Amino acid sequence: MSDTPWTSPMPEPQFELMRRILAAPSPVGLEAAMTYGVLKPHFESFAPTGWQLRQFKGHAGVVLDTHPGRDDLFKVMVIGHADKIRMQVRSIGEDGKIWINSDSFLPNVLIGHEVTLFSEDPAAPGRYRRIEGGTVEALGAIHFSDPAQRDGSKGIKKEQLYLDLQIHGENKKQQVENLGVRPGDSILFNRPIRHGFSPDTFYGAYLDNGLGCFVTAEVARLIAEAGGTEQVRVLFAIASYEEIGRFGSRVLAGELRPDAIIAVDVNHDYVAAPGIGDRRMQPLEMGKGFTLSVGAIASEQLNRIVETTAREHDIPMQRDIVGADTGTDGMAGVLAAVDCVATSIGFPIRNMHTISETGNTRDVTAAIHAITRTLQALDALPDPHREFQDNHPRLDEAGALGHQGADKPGKHDNT
Repeated sequence: MSDTPWTSPMPEPQFELMRRILAAPSPVGLEAAMTYGVLKPHFESFAPTGWQLRQFKGHAGVVLDTHPGRDDLFKVMVIGHADKIRMQVRSIGEDGKIWINSDSFLPNVLIGHEVTLFSEDPAAPGRYRRIEGGTVEALGAIHFSDPAQRDGSKGIKKEQLYLDLQIHGENKKQQVENLGVRPGDSILFNRPIRHGFSPDTFYGAYLDNGLGCFVTAEVARLIAEAGGTEQVRVLFAIASYEEIGRFGSRVLAGELRPDAIIAVDVNHDYVAAPGIGDRRMQPLEMGKGFTLSVGAIASEQLNRIVETTAREHDIPMQRDIVGADTGTDGMAGVLAAVDCVATSIGFPIRNMHTISETGNTRDVTAAIHAITRTLQALDALPDPHREFQDNHPRLDEAGALGHQGADKPGKHDNT
């Protein structure tokens, strides 16, 4: 295996694991398909004797604990979230249309796409059936839209969205009701992950945030293969409810009280994002490495260790500016009122919350190895607890900086 895997294409077996994790149907509140169906057996396949898989009552999150019971050790929680945004049945019309809620999707990105409806059996609560072959619609045809919708000056309202199961004939509403479809049933895109046209790219639905779960699982595997840690107790966490307010991760943080949190979640490729030039966003770009959050509650001390480790191993990194909120499970500690350092690591993707989210495998691999090496660097500290208690940055001790000239670094380098 290469010593710098982030410089090479992702091996196909690893890509297939990523694809399986991303494919698991795990809408908010129904995350067990990913956590119990894919990740739990995967964790159990490599976890050394003594590691423990923790399960929870109120949600389907799981945590792989490297040192169960060792509260004296410095605890680091690495968090991905398994929940996906989803559409949901709102009501059933007399004409057989299944009116739906769009959740966190833009209504116009849904039109015409194939979906799968997951219906709980009314006769057997807790048992689910799958209905495929439907598409999301709103207007029916351009011929039925007004001129403002045709030229794009008027959009589609979320109330216009419906699932079309091609119902026809008599008693159309009854045909749908006979299936047991009810308000509240979940609907997900039917869109598998595929390799992209450009090298090292891939695309499909729900990179947010099966990718963070994949990275967390791969870090766990690499730590296990390296013999584990001694001073650091790592909690490899797969959370729920992130998309509705980071509720799942704050429960995990409140229950397990980590000393440090590293959230792993998708980020934006701002360079490729259309129409936002006047916002002057940080030029994060797909293919240029993992991202590290700066600002909000992100710990400068933890970031220093991440950045130093990445530089030592030549792992490409991009600095992200997050303002008042990381927008990720990195906020779990403060939301749960737990004293811990935290940061958020990600990878720029395009078209977030659409059917064609697009990422780069090298960025994902860079994040995997940056987090792995960071955990090992924390484990090598003389006393991780004191490291963070005693070394808060002091801006009153900042040295003066003068003008550095106009030459670019390396301009006069003779090597």
